[in-house]
Amino acid sequence: MNTKIVEKLADKTISKEELFKKVKNNYDLIPEIINGMTSSKAAVRYGCGKVLMDISKENPEKLYPHMDFFINLLDSQYRILIWQSMAIIANLTRIDKNNKFEKIFEKYFSFIDNDYMVTVANVVGHSGKIGIAKPHLINKITNELLKVEKIKTTPHLTLECKKVIAEQAIESFDMFFEKVENKKEVFSFVEKQRNSSRKTLKIKAEEFLKKWNN
Repeated sequence: MNTKIVEKLADKTISKEELFKKVKNNYDLIPEIINGMTSSKAAVRYGCGKVLMDISKENPEKLYPHMDFFINLLDSQYRILIWQSMAIIANLTRIDKNNKFEKIFEKYFSFIDNDYMVTVANVVGHSGKIGIAKPHLINKITNELLKVEKIKTTPHLTLECKKVIAEQAIESFDMFFEKVENKKEVFSFVEKQRNSSRKTLKIKAEEFLKKWNN
């Protein structure tokens, strides 16, 4: 019966939202949804991944026993599965009593050097919540985020993409800036963005400096 539930994502006889509600009513479905992320059908893989992202946000304790599965998916051949796993892992850090994230810190943040904008953006965008969940990692996370200034451009990561990523870095810094030791380097990074041709980045930089530079 359970297999049929995830397979229905492929023929659209069930939506991701409907599947999410079913799982919330019966968490025993979680192993089958997790298994769905290994499906050969893209609609099933990514549909299940989206459902699990939502669960990790609302009820991370339900997925924590399976954290190693999502860690292993960081090596997936499918970029979307990597992005979904990044989100799930970040959500699980707030209940990571066994410090599993610390063991994969370097691997997680190595994706900042990735050729694809969305991959880099996922790392940077989730960094704030990881810092809040694990304050002892804030300075290490800060050092990683400061690297976005020097990431190389690729056909999938343009100069404009770098501006989007810089904006996300500022948003993440803002979430835990009080606990950052090396505030001077962060201020220097943000200050450079004030003259950006990207309006939202310029505004974000100005707001950050106004809020914290006192």
